[in-house]
Amino acid sequence: MLINCPELMERPNMSLSLTESPLTLNLVTDEGLEPISPLWLRERTQDPEQLDEVTTQRLFDSHAIDVNIALTAAQSVDDTHMEFTFSDGHCEVYDLTLLAHELQGITPFPKAESWDASIDQQAQRVDWEKMGNNEDFQQALKAYLRFGYIVVTNVPTDPKRILEVAGHFGYVKDTNFGSYFEVYSRPAGNDLAYRSVALGPHTDNPYRDPVPGIQMLHCLVNETTGGLSTLVDSLNALKQLKQEMPQGYELLRTTPVGFRFLDDGTELTTRRCVIRENGDGEPIGVNYSPRLDSLPHMSLENTRQYHQARQRLGQLFQHPDNEIRFQLESGELMMFDNTRVLHGRTAFDTNEGHRHLQGCYMHGDGPRERFATTLMHQRQAQAQQENREEMA
Repeated sequence: MLINCPELMERPNMSLSLTESPLTLNLVTDEGLEPISPLWLRERTQDPEQLDEVTTQRLFDSHAIDVNIALTAAQSVDDTHMEFTFSDGHCEVYDLTLLAHELQGITPFPKAESWDASIDQQAQRVDWEKMGNNEDFQQALKAYLRFGYIVVTNVPTDPKRILEVAGHFGYVKDTNFGSYFEVYSRPAGNDLAYRSVALGPHTDNPYRDPVPGIQMLHCLVNETTGGLSTLVDSLNALKQLKQEMPQGYELLRTTPVGFRFLDDGTELTTRRCVIRENGDGEPIGVNYSPRLDSLPHMSLENTRQYHQARQRLGQLFQHPDNEIRFQLESGELMMFDNTRVLHGRTAFDTNEGHRHLQGCYMHGDGPRERFATTLMHQRQAQAQQENREEMA
């Protein structure tokens, strides 16, 4: 029995089917049938009596389900709903659309899209004065989640304003630098960011566990012609590296390296791979800072290949086809995924005038949480509008 309602599948080469002996729900792909485990299906109960109404968390221990649980009956209710009965006696009607979306990996969140120097930078600029509007805020979050950075304009330049902006987009992460930090020329500063020298593309704090997910930099004053901000998408560079040097890519993906930071009373060290992956083994960013890493001990050949790969990666990060450069003006704030979008700056001359930025780190999950909240507000507004129209 084929379950092929158009509303179920967003991918045309997929469908659902039922087969007998044993009764099984299947995902149908170009490669054939993929049986869906009754355990998987039972755990995804949609029964309101088995889920908390507010949190949707399960009210039973799914780990205690019988490992040999089976489907004993299946009956179609309508095009998108089916009643399943299990060997443990549980019977409920499932919304097949919800199951189909999960099987296809469909979520309400925008997918990351790699970019190069041709990206529409204007589309990544958002107005702080409009961030109180749900639709504008949702579009800003969508731009960030897709491309890993946005530039927020019209941000007041009073001190610590960055913490208010950060709180709107997510949650501030305190570090040994404090809840926020100052970025201006300080000859005795504890990081090269506090000098006027050029900074190559890098990710911040790769020695920390966990690495800060997001960084914000807010320009309060900029009277110099130098100090251009640079950004580059690691996802784009990694695609190029994997194609050019697959063996070197594999070494960067699997070989932990040491990162170390020293300060008065502070020493932070860790070992992690340069290439960051998600649970499905897909690249999501990098841990990259030539000022802070150290080659691991490997065979002579692996050391050579490893170094060639990280050398080429550094070249790709700085290639004009991949990197964007812009002047961050007073009242502008850039927010970027610290492990996906590498940042840097060109050198500047302190004799030209004052250049003062404030920065802070944030936990990486805040924007996704905020995006989900905007979707909830959107649904609520739509429901209210429909109610008004029905009453009119």
